[in-house]
Amino acid sequence: MIEIPSDLHPDLLPIAFLLGNWQGAGVFDFPGAEKCNFGQEVTFTHDGRPFLEYASHSWVLDADGKKTAPLETESGYWRIDGDRKIEIAMARDGGVIEIWYGQLAAGKPQIDLVTDAVARLGSAEPYSGGKRLYGYVKSDLMWVGEKSTPEVELRPYMSAHLKKVVDPSEWAKDLTDLPDDGIAFFK
Repeated sequence: MIEIPSDLHPDLLPIAFLLGNWQGAGVFDFPGAEKCNFGQEVTFTHDGRPFLEYASHSWVLDADGKKTAPLETESGYWRIDGDRKIEIAMARDGGVIEIWYGQLAAGKPQIDLVTDAVARLGSAEPYSGGKRLYGYVKSDLMWVGEKSTPEVELRPYMSAHLKKVVDPSEWAKDLTDLPDDGIAFFK
């Protein structure tokens, strides 16, 4: 069940399923880079204005699933209009800034995106654009990303399966109604 914050801007209701902290793992594979498994943490928050704030951190995982090195960090702002069109302004740690446009699918929590503009610092690796697909499937967030460079045509390069992280303080507040000894709760 998706919990809608009372102070969420009404424009954001169609993408409220994104809100929260997500963690999981995925696969990175792109020509010229070593294929690897990665871990990821994604956060979507809001402050009452008509956008979601987005942050993603990913890192390389070793064979035992332990973090070994940072992989990619990105942050940005997601907006949606009355026609279910999505707009995203995003910056990446590698020196790339992107504008993404897309659409929230009718009748299902799925978002298709494509880059409209890409700006790169001189030190950034080659990158010319991308596509992404996000889906909310059985309470999990799944996504796949494609990218292109001047040397490589558009192709899948990252995908992940993320689970919502529950903040213990959220469910612990429900325990305040327990009797002092806590035993009556279990009877």
